[in-house]
Amino acid sequence: MRPSLLTHAVRLASLVAIAAPASVFAGGFSLNEQSASAMGVANAGAAANPENASTVLFNPAGMSQLKGTNLSFGASVLDIDAKAKNGSMSATDQLGGEVNGTNGGDIADPAVLPNLYMTHEVNDSIDVGFGIHAPYGLAADYENDFEGRYFADKTELTAISFSPSISVNNGQGLSMGLGVNIMYAEGRLSKFQDVRGSFYQSGLQQNNVDPSSAPKPVLDAIKAGADAKADNYEQAYGTPYADIEGDDIAVNFRVGFLYEMTERTQFGLTAQTGTEFDLDGDIKITNFPAPDGQGGLAPTTLTEDVTVPLAIPESITFGAKHQATDTVTLLAGATYSRWSRFEELDINSKNGGPVSTATGRTGDDPITHITEKWKNTWQFNIGSIWQATPEWAFKAGYAWDESPVDQYVTARIPSEDRHWLTLGTQWKDAQSGWAVDAAVGTLIFADDAEVYDREYDHNPPETPVGAASYKGKYELSAWSASIQVSKAF
Repeated sequence: MRPSLLTHAVRLASLVAIAAPASVFAGGFSLNEQSASAMGVANAGAAANPENASTVLFNPAGMSQLKGTNLSFGASVLDIDAKAKNGSMSATDQLGGEVNGTNGGDIADPAVLPNLYMTHEVNDSIDVGFGIHAPYGLAADYENDFEGRYFADKTELTAISFSPSISVNNGQGLSMGLGVNIMYAEGRLSKFQDVRGSFYQSGLQQNNVDPSSAPKPVLDAIKAGADAKADNYEQAYGTPYADIEGDDIAVNFRVGFLYEMTERTQFGLTAQTGTEFDLDGDIKITNFPAPDGQGGLAPTTLTEDVTVPLAIPESITFGAKHQATDTVTLLAGATYSRWSRFEELDINSKNGGPVSTATGRTGDDPITHITEKWKNTWQFNIGSIWQATPEWAFKAGYAWDESPVDQYVTARIPSEDRHWLTLGTQWKDAQSGWAVDAAVGTLIFADDAEVYDREYDHNPPETPVGAASYKGKYELSAWSASIQVSKAF
């Protein structure tokens, strides 16, 4: 193998993965589109069907069935259309007043998901390999006049994984593999900041009013004054804007087994451990109102060091492969993911600072808290491969993919269960070792995603705080395409 081929492929996969966050609104923020050869059958039986070097990801034990050195690289394009339905939206600010705006437009841009895998047969019993791929990703971006702008503007998660692996086999049809995922992630969360609540609290203090006992007309007058003050400030200086960015490295492990029961039938099982990113960065609030020293307000910028914990779930995958005839192969699989680990999305201050002071944060409370409480999910896959000629094969697949988003559906991740339908083809030249896979797919969501955003207390996390809210129904649809080139040496 020429060193330049591998070098260029690694550079391409790394640069594109870092530059292009992915968009996904089902299956949490994990990404299915990791290999064109597996995508052609909707990842059905991927743990039991080591077609090429991408088995490093799906089941490292599968490397034992590949001879010599194998290289696979490619990319997938994923484009999701996600837009709130006109007329379905309603929003209130922190004082309960109506918020007007647009539906935010199509919030998901097309994303490119690269991948590269390589395996090498050390001897008859041991194989090694590595992969570079984008296991997790999320991207959403609303227009600035979005009706729910006090809850979400930009949401980004970009992750790239370097995954070395090893497999051993007993020479009697049983193989075991172990892989390590060394993952680097970058994240961003932003939204427009509603200051009406803080103006209202200031009004209560200035007038020495106890909201639990004051007459309603008095409270209404203070609310009206806070609302007018916020409107005047936003017209003069713009709405305050909060922007959080951070990055981190995390590690998890994957173990896999592959058992060849007969020449026509084999089964695979893989399990992946959970882990947690602790995204380390800062929060910046621009246009925040501060006293100007002359009895008025002027915009200032507040910054503070923060961390954002992000839980990654454990998962277990079963796969089956059966060659029904000399030309037809049947595949099936199932994956269970423990997304219930993702209970909340908190912005935690590292050492306190001006943002904590401005927002009134005390003790160990986060600067911002979002209740998630996701649920565990299943994904079921079936697929088939028809070997039409020695060179050409045609594929089809279907998957049912549960969304982990349960009761708390937010504007950042308007998610629903989905059907994944795929078609694929493969050209392979056995003499030269070259193979090319191509696949296309469509995502059909089971229903519109119904978003209901509130501001919740950190403890207990089910208790709403204040009157701010956002509701909306989202239309979701998507397509994907992938290409992959493989070479056996």
